[in-house]
Amino acid sequence: MPTMWTCPGRLPGMARPNKRTTLREVAEATGLSTAAVSYALRGKHVSKETEERVRKAAAELGYEADPIARALASGRTSMVGVLAGDLQDLWQQQLMAAIGRELLAGDRYALILDAGGDPDRELKLAKQLRDQRVDALLVSPVNPSAEGWAAIADALPVVAVGDSLSAARTAGQVIFDNRAGIDSVLEYLYGLGHRRVTVLTPTRPSTPDRPADVYVREAAERLGLRAELVPCPQELGEATVVARRLLDGPRPATAVFCFSDSLAYGVYAAAAEASLSVGRDVSVVGFDDHPVSRVLTPPLTTVDWGLPEIAAEAARLTVAAIEGKRVRKKRILCAPRMSERGSAVRV
Repeated sequence: MPTMWTCPGRLPGMARPNKRTTLREVAEATGLSTAAVSYALRGKHVSKETEERVRKAAAELGYEADPIARALASGRTSMVGVLAGDLQDLWQQQLMAAIGRELLAGDRYALILDAGGDPDRELKLAKQLRDQRVDALLVSPVNPSAEGWAAIADALPVVAVGDSLSAARTAGQVIFDNRAGIDSVLEYLYGLGHRRVTVLTPTRPSTPDRPADVYVREAAERLGLRAELVPCPQELGEATVVARRLLDGPRPATAVFCFSDSLAYGVYAAAAEASLSVGRDVSVVGFDDHPVSRVLTPPLTTVDWGLPEIAAEAARLTVAAIEGKRVRKKRILCAPRMSERGSAVRV
């Protein structure tokens, strides 16, 4: 009886373990060097015909680039750290998702982390992303004036969205013209006859004098308004608690200006609990035009910053910095556009 030989540690009929097809095997199949195959797969330095031939052979052989080997060879991971200030803010959720899509369109992958509105946590996460060798960091800062940004920006390209990182040399900035936005809202409310305005801000006591808060004080003084800045969390339940306290006060302001539409939703909820009507008993204005704001009753008057353009510009500056490309403008200033609806009325 013939003896059946088997590979040690393997039973007859057992399938071979999956083995990654190598670049060398694709090169042997096409009769090209490994360098030429590598160039062809990246669409560089070869003819279109050669590129197509190599891609066809790679597909037939089941070749997939090894991301670790590619990162070691190029010094790049194709990962971009995206650090959100606070993802309880629905508009920030929308922005981060849009940035992720823009990066993915360029074969970059977003690693999105949430600072939760905490400036200390923000810097800790930024350092972790740096240490994980992301190709760049895109950040919507909680504390834009923190000194720690300088060292991080020296270690990798950093692109800021929203506020400028004053202490860091960034690779790019997509800045909101908050002064113009705040001026337009407070002038609008002043024109409707409001002289006492509460401003809900996500600013924490540990990060006073953020630019937007400073602009409120300056505009209020110029207009002769009484504007009270009140810290408020972005989470709906917590924002509702803060708004309820304001509306229950002995002499509440006639208007509430919210530094995000998410904060404004808390005012709507608190008003409903108190049997007050937004747009009649209290005027409310938001600051970022989230889609939900259009379907409220009444629809929320707010400020549109052009989210699709912000995401596209932020991704463009980030990719350019990773690739070492020179850009004509590293600082993009986003202008506000008022969206007047039914939530603010004349008094």
